[in-house]
Amino acid sequence: MGIQQWVARLAGPGDQTGLLVAAAGVPGTFEPSLVPRSLSDQAIVTGIGASLSYLLTVATQDSIEALAAGVAGWAAGTADPARDRRAALIADLAAVPVGIAVHRLLTRREAEPMVRGLARQVAWRTAVTGVGGTAFTLSRAGMAAADRAIGAGGRLAAVPLGAPLGLGLGLALEAYRRRGLPDEPATTDAPVVEPWRAALASAGVVAAVSGAALGQRLLADGTGALLASALPGGRVVWRPVGHALTLAALVAGGSVLWHRAIRSIEAGTNVIEPIIDDEGGRRWVGPTASGSAQSLVPWPTLGREGRRHVLLYPRPRPVTGLPVSLPDLAISSVMGEPAVADPALVYVGLDSAPTARARVDLALAEMDRVGAWDRALIMLCSPTGSGYINYCATAAAAYLTRGDVAIVTMQYSKRPSPLSLFKVKDAREQNRLLWLAISARLRDRPGRRPRVVLFGESLGAHTSQDVLLHWGTLGPEALGIDRALWIGTPYASGWMHQVTGAARPDVDPLLVARVNDFDQLAELPPEHRAALRYVMVSHDNDGVTKFGVDLLSTRPDWLTDARPAVQIVPGASPRGVPARLRWRPITSFLHGLMDMKNAQKTAGYRAWAHDYRPDLARFIAAVYDLPATPEQLARIERALRAREEIRDSLLSQHLAAMHAPAGDPAGGTDESAGATPSTP
Repeated sequence: MGIQQWVARLAGPGDQTGLLVAAAGVPGTFEPSLVPRSLSDQAIVTGIGASLSYLLTVATQDSIEALAAGVAGWAAGTADPARDRRAALIADLAAVPVGIAVHRLLTRREAEPMVRGLARQVAWRTAVTGVGGTAFTLSRAGMAAADRAIGAGGRLAAVPLGAPLGLGLGLALEAYRRRGLPDEPATTDAPVVEPWRAALASAGVVAAVSGAALGQRLLADGTGALLASALPGGRVVWRPVGHALTLAALVAGGSVLWHRAIRSIEAGTNVIEPIIDDEGGRRWVGPTASGSAQSLVPWPTLGREGRRHVLLYPRPRPVTGLPVSLPDLAISSVMGEPAVADPALVYVGLDSAPTARARVDLALAEMDRVGAWDRALIMLCSPTGSGYINYCATAAAAYLTRGDVAIVTMQYSKRPSPLSLFKVKDAREQNRLLWLAISARLRDRPGRRPRVVLFGESLGAHTSQDVLLHWGTLGPEALGIDRALWIGTPYASGWMHQVTGAARPDVDPLLVARVNDFDQLAELPPEHRAALRYVMVSHDNDGVTKFGVDLLSTRPDWLTDARPAVQIVPGASPRGVPARLRWRPITSFLHGLMDMKNAQKTAGYRAWAHDYRPDLARFIAAVYDLPATPEQLARIERALRAREEIRDSLLSQHLAAMHAPAGDPAGGTDESAGATPSTP
């Protein structure tokens, strides 16, 4: 099929129906979602959404027309284009009630398999395509009648109606739907992307997708023709083989680019700032931290995140020799009472040992060395994909325990969390081995035993909870886990769904809670607060906690009519999900993808989307049952904010120095570099 034939085909009923349905969905793609989108985000959502809707509708309409023509031809025994068009209209009309009936028959069930949801979407797509095909056929007949009435000679009838008719229907439907929406407070002051700019950018995305599809079609047709000239069978026979070969080539090329990108990303996440390099960093590591001169874990194997972790922690007493501009944030100064001990920080990097078993053995040996078993609290942290541990969480635990804490972490990946999803199984097995070993050691330990708590953020929460999968709330009890706090738990966590979903015999609902902010935790009934042990803090506007592949097939609970109303809470991330959001299979998936990406962009030190830093002091104190006066908690919160500002400032200076030309003082002086890890 050449380019001219391809363009001519766009005027046919199948493609015009596809354009009608795709255009009808375009206004909905501009609806705001959980967090603001950029111009490029909106272009991708609208462009990809419209392209997918077009392709799915065209495929469905072609199938309906083929079925109708086949049945009509079989019944009559002769070919008749006019009869086929009438049969297609009848089939489109019949597809509407049939699709709706099947869609209602496949009602949503609790924990249903995704294939059931996809079957429901096929039925919905069939009904929508029937509506679109009928609307196009009737409008085309109306235009033909008007053409004859005014003697336009076919010029009026030749006007393509699919896109403008669909866009008009979409705008009318969106306007009608908005009439019944309640007034809700604004959850962001970010500027809205101008629709006309987004529409132009979206058209560019559609053009790129269409160009790629045309190129693939021409390449497949050419391959099929070449094969047909050398092998038995015509072009029609070999065209699918051409499609398969070109798609295989694309997959192979994409695989090569993917692996190169992964290697580049891993190298980037292990770039070591000068302040934590082999020469400058290790001298600041205390004896109770991994990577020190006394440690069993070699400093070079910690990686960037491990080195930052063992350097940037609260010291028990004020550090002398700091620049006057740096505040005193030592444990004794912030708490207003002497520290009990130096915090113990055990961090085993992915390169610290060759296998999960060896890394667990190394972690246990390091725990023996730093006296972790003699601490009041053992905090087991599962890091994010890159190995990052939230500094505010570990610092808050150090302050609240007055230093009497051992923080134990094992790295399982060097990639950012979105690229570490295939490492969840490895992390689960590594965590399971460590937790079982710790449980056995504490069970056999005479006398005073430390309490064991869990902490995980984002993918770290998922990999931590995955150890407990299918155990409900019995799992942490069996492993001797006293308390647990998880922030930003990804939607993909199976354990999270199990303990917050339908009733299960292995789940005690009083032991677990999922909240948006601390006030929501405080508002729980007294009996729930008294029994509570395991808490998930998930902001209602955090796309990481909402996005899942099943958005393509099933309406999630957070988009049902039972969703909580939007509520602005001072100092916290806003509660609730806006009523304007409704589930649209393709659009909601793309909105969710952008929300997940944008939720991880920090804009200052505030509780918002996937940033939980300001929440942590009070949650650590309450969930881990660590006593502190209101004045001490207020000082901890101020100290955590100051520590983050200092850390961001100093590390950004050193990153600038790494990329500055020789002699450029962008990174500051050696004295300022030497003060970085001493953030007290």
